[in-house]
Amino acid sequence: MRLSFRASAGRASKTCAGLLGVALLGGSLTEAIKVDLTNTDSIKSAASVLAYGMMKYYHGNETGGTPGLFPQPYYWWEAGAAFGALIDYWYYTGDTTYNGVTTEAMLFQVGPNNDFMPPNQTKTLGNDDQGFWGLAAMSAAENKFPDPPSSQPQWLALAQAVFNSQALRWDNTTCGGGLRWQIFTFNNGYNYKNSISNGCFFNLAARLAMYTGNKTYAEWAVKSWEWSQAIGLLSSDFMIYDGSDDTLNCSQINHIQWTYNAGVYLLGAATMYKFNNEDPVWKNRTQALLDAATVFFYNDTGIMYEAACEGNGKCDVDQRSFKAYLARWMAATTKLAPFTEKQVMDKLTTSAKAAAAQCSGGTDGVTCGIKWTDNGVWDGSFGVGEQMSALEVIQSMLISKVAGPVTNSTGGTSKGNNAAGTGGDHAPDGFATGEITTGDKVGAGFLTTLILVGVLGGAWWMIA
Repeated sequence: MRLSFRASAGRASKTCAGLLGVALLGGSLTEAIKVDLTNTDSIKSAASVLAYGMMKYYHGNETGGTPGLFPQPYYWWEAGAAFGALIDYWYYTGDTTYNGVTTEAMLFQVGPNNDFMPPNQTKTLGNDDQGFWGLAAMSAAENKFPDPPSSQPQWLALAQAVFNSQALRWDNTTCGGGLRWQIFTFNNGYNYKNSISNGCFFNLAARLAMYTGNKTYAEWAVKSWEWSQAIGLLSSDFMIYDGSDDTLNCSQINHIQWTYNAGVYLLGAATMYKFNNEDPVWKNRTQALLDAATVFFYNDTGIMYEAACEGNGKCDVDQRSFKAYLARWMAATTKLAPFTEKQVMDKLTTSAKAAAAQCSGGTDGVTCGIKWTDNGVWDGSFGVGEQMSALEVIQSMLISKVAGPVTNSTGGTSKGNNAAGTGGDHAPDGFATGEITTGDKVGAGFLTTLILVGVLGGAWWMIA
């Protein structure tokens, strides 16, 4: 994933505007998405509009397209996140419209070893990138998304493959452990150990423990949690900071905070609470993470926002999707830790209303922007991330209408493979360690212009 560090974000955003601006920046035909958040059919109808809006950017199922890939400027990881959103869409609505394209995309991107390491992505592949595809497969198993044909990799086995391949990468040579951001040494960011890579691993380990009953996964989840605490990525007040440089032995922390880091740890903790028979330690951790996530709900309005970049208009293409994952994982948390339900749903309901109101842009009148806090005014931004974020927060209003995640003892049908993903990593053919092109450097480049801002007694790194 190319996160807060992408130097090319501005160019990417301009490319997107150039490709789609004529279609989207015209006058609105309607006045936003109309949705009654107390009415199931109304929520499903709004979710359908939003899912369609997101998939208008997808051409992987067209002649000449590549299944599973969105066009530039969208990176591979966000495609995995988008198909995860469509798995959620089916789970919440029962609408099978996108099931076929989702299954096709997921299976096309598994790679030759069935571990979401496709050769056309490995030159810039991070643990977090792979993790998002693995988490999508995990959701498919938990939600009983239709299983692939028996001749194809199965959802649970794919999630296990991602976990196993990442467990092999656990690196004790620096910082006392943890996963690096990047998988291969030739990628910029290889020396960065970050929260989203380790958080995806923690989240996946906890959910695999819950699904399979295998305590080894839970032990890894505890190991990852304790490492995050020890290194300071997870603070004493349960803030989740972005990462640290392992060339400094992780002695200095990058204090930027993102919505999805809060979300990925929250659902992992809630899953551990459930797995450990409602252990009060994990209950306290879940509650503390939820309380700490309040920093992502704007002032007195209670509306979700990306605090590090939304206010100054600096959110890049990736960051415009991050609210989708906090909404996704907050809603899922209520199924595993019911004591969170009121607090979660109060926040998500307020945010869903605001999101629907500002999805009023484009020639279709229902194109979504990023700023839900602007009193229903579309801010002029658009894209996969904007659509996905609105989709996830609005369809999460149906969480009380659906069953919780299944396990292999409570109706789960997905088949696993404990040995999946244990073959180790191999650099791309013809690509020697240390050999990297200028284009690859741009794709994985570090954004170094950061300013330190103090907020309410906490420290934030904010994009300048």
